[in-house]
Amino acid sequence: MPALEDTAALRRHVRSLRQDQLTVAQFSALARAPKPWLSDLPPAFSTVWDNLLDRLESSALFSGDSCSFSQTDLLASFDMWLDKAEAKLSTQA
Repeated sequence: MPALEDTAALRRHVRSLRQDQLTVAQFSALARAPKPWLSDLPPAFSTVWDNLLDRLESSALFSGDSCSFSQTDLLASFDMWLDKAEAKLSTQA
């Protein structure tokens, strides 16, 4: 299923960001690329994804976890979002 392949790719991008193999700007560009399958999920998924990206981009303006948005916590939230999206997409297959 292409949507699950896309979520797997997003999960790899989160891991690359966590390992400093991608910058926040590079990750954001990949994460904001059009995802036609996102419309297969309830609208709240898109809203939450965009909010997470906004907070991650804001956190990049500060070093480490010094701002109100902990990058560590945000990356954990991306993992949780991907878990829930994959579960939802799997039930629709």
